[in-house]
Amino acid sequence: MPSRYSARLAALTVAAVCSATAAAQIVALPTPAHADAVRVHDIQGTTRVSPYAGQKVADVPGIVTGTRTYGSSRGFWIQDPNPDADPATSEGVFVFTGSTPKVAVGDSVTVTGTVSEFVPGGTSSGNQSLTELTKPVITVLSGGNPVPAATVIDAGSVPAAYAPAGDAAAGGSVNGLRLDPSAYALDYYESLEGMDVQVSDARVVTATDPFTELWVTVKPHENASARGGTLYGSYDSQNTGRLQIQSLGAVADFPKANVGDTLTGATAGPLDYNQFGGYTLVASRLGTLESAGLERETTREQSPGELAVATYNVENLDPSDTSFAAHASAIVNNLRSPDIVSLEEIQDDNGARDDGTVDAGATVTKLISAIVAAGGPRYDWRSIDPVNDQDGGEPGGNIRQVFLFNPQRVSFTDRPGGDSTTAVGVTEERGKAALTVSPGRIDPMSEAWKSSRKPLAGEFVFRGRTVIVIANHLNSKGGDQALTSQYQPPTRGSETQRHAQATEVNTFVKDILAVQKNADVIALGDMNDFEFSGTTKLLEGDGELWSAIKSLPANERYTYDYQGNEQVLDQILISPAIRRGCDVDYDSVHINSEFGDQISDHDPQVLRFHP
Repeated sequence: MPSRYSARLAALTVAAVCSATAAAQIVALPTPAHADAVRVHDIQGTTRVSPYAGQKVADVPGIVTGTRTYGSSRGFWIQDPNPDADPATSEGVFVFTGSTPKVAVGDSVTVTGTVSEFVPGGTSSGNQSLTELTKPVITVLSGGNPVPAATVIDAGSVPAAYAPAGDAAAGGSVNGLRLDPSAYALDYYESLEGMDVQVSDARVVTATDPFTELWVTVKPHENASARGGTLYGSYDSQNTGRLQIQSLGAVADFPKANVGDTLTGATAGPLDYNQFGGYTLVASRLGTLESAGLERETTREQSPGELAVATYNVENLDPSDTSFAAHASAIVNNLRSPDIVSLEEIQDDNGARDDGTVDAGATVTKLISAIVAAGGPRYDWRSIDPVNDQDGGEPGGNIRQVFLFNPQRVSFTDRPGGDSTTAVGVTEERGKAALTVSPGRIDPMSEAWKSSRKPLAGEFVFRGRTVIVIANHLNSKGGDQALTSQYQPPTRGSETQRHAQATEVNTFVKDILAVQKNADVIALGDMNDFEFSGTTKLLEGDGELWSAIKSLPANERYTYDYQGNEQVLDQILISPAIRRGCDVDYDSVHINSEFGDQISDHDPQVLRFHP
C-alpha cells in the first residue's frame, strides 16, 4: 500500500486544488442573510457548527493572535479579549484570506465576512468542520495590543472520556450536540477552536515527520509505553492527552524529535483543526527540545537449536531507493540475521513506473547483496509475481511479499505449479501436512483479495521439522473515519474486506491442522490491524492461531506509531504446536516507528522457538 507520506502528498494536492475552488470543501449552507453586532463567541456557538453558518456578519472585533503565511489555507486568527461566561463557546476564529494576510499579531481589528464551515478533507471524509470567516473585509484599528493569555491545556483540564456518542437521528454525528467541555476531550478541544492555547513540558509521543509536525501528550501517565510513547490498547483508549504540534515559524527551526523527547517550557499558538490529525496546536512559540536519548533496539541472536522467523515491512522498496544499506544493516545488526524473513512492500524492478513490469528480482537481489555487504548471510528467496496492477498499493509498484531464508540454516521445499492465479491447497504426505504448491498463494481469485496482496505460503524445513509459513499484507485502513471524526464512534469501513481476508487465512490454517494436528504453522506480516481487533480474532479463530505479540508486557506491544498512538499492525501468529512448546520468545524490535529518521514506518517483529 502507499506509505502514509505518499498518501498524504496526494491528499495535500487535492486540498490545494479544492481550496482554490472553495466549493468542494465548504459545507452546503443556506442563502446568506445579514447579522449585526456579532462577537466571536456568538459565531462559534455551543455546538460544532456555527449558528451563523452561511450568514454575513459585520464588524466582528478581535485581537490578531497568529498569522499563517504559507500553504493553501492562508489567513489569521483573531480572539475576543472580552470573553463570555460560557465554557462551551470559543473566543477565537480563523479568518481565511487565501493570500498572505496583511495584519500583524497584536493588531486590533474588525472583520466583516461570511461565516463558513470548512471540512478538511471534504465532506466524504467524515471530518468535523472548522468555523471560519471568509471573503473578509478587514479594518485595523490599532497595533501592538497585548494578545489574550493562552489557555493552558494540561492533564487536569482535558477530560478522560474521549467523545460523546453521536446523535442516532443524525447518522451518528456529534455536530448538533451541545458541547460539554468538562466531560469529553473532543468537546473540550472544540470549545477552544481558534483560540491561543499552551502546553508545557510536553513529552513527544510521535516523532517529527517529513511534514514538519509531531505529537505530544499533556497526560504523561496516560497508557504510557516502555519507551516514552502512548499506547493504543483498545478502541476505548483513544488517549485524550494527544495533541498535534505544527509551527507558524520557519521549517528549519522546527525540532527534530524522537518519541520520549520533551518540548520543555511553553509551546503556544492557535488551536486549529486539519484532516491529518484533527485538533492541532499551530505554534507561534515552541518549547526547547530536550532529548531522551532514545536508541534503536537490537534483538538477541537465536541459539543453534532455535528457528528465528521475522516480518518486516520495508515500505515500497524498489531499486531506485537509497535505503538498501540501512535495511540490510537493520536485518543483520538489529534483527541478528533471522533464519526466515517475510518482507512486505517489495516493489517491482522499476518501482512506481506503470509499464507492465512485475518482476522484482532486481529489488530482492540488491537487498540480498547489501545484507552480505553488511556482514550477513547470503539469503536465498522465494516469491510469486502478482498480476500487473491487481494487488493494490502504489500504482505501478506491484508490491508483494517475499521470503528470504538462510540456506545454511533452513531449506525451502519447492513444489512446482504456484503462480499468481493458482490457489495453494493442502495435502497429506507420509502422514504430514504438505502444500500442493510451494510457494503458493491462498485463493488469489477470491473477492476477498481484490486489489489487495494475496498471502504467500511456503514450506520450510529446519533440523528435519517442516514449518509452514504464510506471509500476509492485509487490506489497509485507508478510508476509515478518523478518531476525531464528527461521527462517533467512527466507522472502520476497511474492516469488511480485512475480515474476509482473515477468515480465508484462518480457513487455510484449519485445512493444515485437519491433516496434521501438531503442524508448525506461522502466519505473519503486516496485518493492518490491532492485536485486540476483530481481524485478529478471526485470524486466531477457535485456537488455530494465536498472536504471539500478546506474550509481551502490554506496554511493549506496538509496531507502528500513528497520530500519537503507538499500536500493533504487524503480527506473528502461531499454531498450537508452537505455542505448546512453551519456549516462544517474541520481540518487537523498535528501530523505526519512534524515530524521525526512519527507513520504514513499521518496526520488524522476530519470533524464536524450537520446532
